Amino acid sequence: MNYRYIGKTGLRVSPICMGTMTFGTQADKKEAFAIMDKAYERGINFFDTAELYPVPPSGELFGLTEEIVGEWMQTKPRDSIILASKVAGAASGWFVPPVRHGLTAIDRFHIERAVEGSLKRLKTDYIDLYQMHWPDTIVPIEESLEAFDRLVKSGKVRYMGTSNDTAYGTTKALMKSEQHGYARFESIQNNFSLLNRRFLDELSTVCEKENISLLPYSPLAGGVLSGKYNGGFHPKGRFTDYMNSPNVRQQAMATRFLNDKTLASTAKYVEIAKAAGMHPVTLATAWSKQFDFVASTIIGATSVEQLDPIFKAMDLTLSDEILKACDKVHEDILYPMG
Repeated sequence: MNYRYIGKTGLRVSPICMGTMTFGTQADKKEAFAIMDKAYERGINFFDTAELYPVPPSGELFGLTEEIVGEWMQTKPRDSIILASKVAGAASGWFVPPVRHGLTAIDRFHIERAVEGSLKRLKTDYIDLYQMHWPDTIVPIEESLEAFDRLVKSGKVRYMGTSNDTAYGTTKALMKSEQHGYARFESIQNNFSLLNRRFLDELSTVCEKENISLLPYSPLAGGVLSGKYNGGFHPKGRFTDYMNSPNVRQQAMATRFLNDKTLASTAKYVEIAKAAGMHPVTLATAWSKQFDFVASTIIGATSVEQLDPIFKAMDLTLSDEILKACDKVHEDILYPMG
């Protein structure tokens, strides 16, 4: 296993991270345990969760995923696992986080309340990587960083990261950390896939120049890159649910990933994978981790059977020929996501 360091930290992680946001809804506890067991046995040591999970976010279920992960971790040596979790920020633009009655913020109070709740549910006394789930555009970043820094000094958190952030937000946070002597963000967790390449602009430059690691999530674009939605199919899954949801923002999320252009691109990526003798899931996963600024690609699953083509990407390096073919698809079929 070729383990990689996150940022400037001592965290050495597998190139694939086991995401858990489906645990408690699309995957019950028994299936979640089986998924995590198989990932662990394959050499994956990095597991990512959040106080908000499972998704879709629910006021009745938030925290359930952490409880499942915490119970599972009791069966493994704690030091063998790199555990990441997140504090819910303010409204993300497409829903209000159903945590603490929807009044979440990345301020001192909520950061402290969130980490105490996560530690209790996860049945551990420390979190290896604690992340800001979304930037807070109201609370000054200095207040957020000071609160995170106290968690690091107390030993409750080893390192910090951000997510769904911008080049400006990430750079400003780095500047303020250096200015005040606070622990800095060592990672950024953003959406990144063959269908969403927006990270390959100023953000990738920030990561490369400042030694911050990207932890890409949704490398399969919500399952679209598996090809299961092509041919007019609407299989059981998150985007099918979102398309049929009365929630306008969920419908918009589904349409963003499921439209004529993204499906046309996916069809071509499936052809590239087939010609190379691999599953399209393997291709998409391998592509997302094949950048110098990526430490570990976060994958998700609702069943153990979904893991095999993902694991085949673990030690796979795509050839220049395949990468050029993928770039050609992107150039030929452009869409608003990038």
